[in-house]
Amino acid sequence: MADEAKVLVVDDEERIRRLLKMYLEREDYTVEEAENGEEALDLAMNKDYDVILLDLMMPGIDGIEVCQELRKSKATPIIMLTAKGEESNRVQGFEVGTDDYIVKPFSPREVILRVKALLRRSSSTKFLQTETQAKDVLVFPHLTIDNDAHRVTANNEIISLTPKEYELLLYLAQAPDKVFSREQLLKDVWNYDFFGDLRTVDTHIKRLREKLSKVSQEAADMISTVWGVGYKFEAVNE
Repeated sequence: MADEAKVLVVDDEERIRRLLKMYLEREDYTVEEAENGEEALDLAMNKDYDVILLDLMMPGIDGIEVCQELRKSKATPIIMLTAKGEESNRVQGFEVGTDDYIVKPFSPREVILRVKALLRRSSSTKFLQTETQAKDVLVFPHLTIDNDAHRVTANNEIISLTPKEYELLLYLAQAPDKVFSREQLLKDVWNYDFFGDLRTVDTHIKRLREKLSKVSQEAADMISTVWGVGYKFEAVNE
């Protein structure tokens, strides 16, 4: 593969890192390892990875803290590795910006399938930068969503979004002026059959607005809160 994905595997158990590395390399992915949160943060902040597999429970800085710090400046897709019985932690993981999670013990095949799915959904644009004609583009005043390239621009500036932030924005924008409840967004965008904390949706909406407002306040204001119900995307006209 000319553009094989670069994956960072973070786990304090060497045998798990070794197992994941072996299976990921079989798929021609480039794999680097970190055995704790401090090392993971150092690598993730200074290098660009396509996906990070991040253990939730680690001594010192845990997976939640790593994700929280990373999301302050990077949109790298993150899959959290969690043990059974840690559902509240998984919900917290979604709140701080995790894109997916895998429960231990896991099958290596499941990990590969999840990584491939996340890479497909990733907001990376490198595979389609040479396209001259976009077939799936939503154009609004101050905001353009190019779904072929998984690229969002506001006032001609690219907005760096995590895969889940991108999916949430696209989902809302595909049905302008339709009001979605938090429950519906959690079910349709997160695709998990569990009773998640609705704050997950609120946190992602807040982060989405913050990122858009840095470039265009008008674009950020298109994501509207409908008090007592949920959210909608307002297609303003100029």
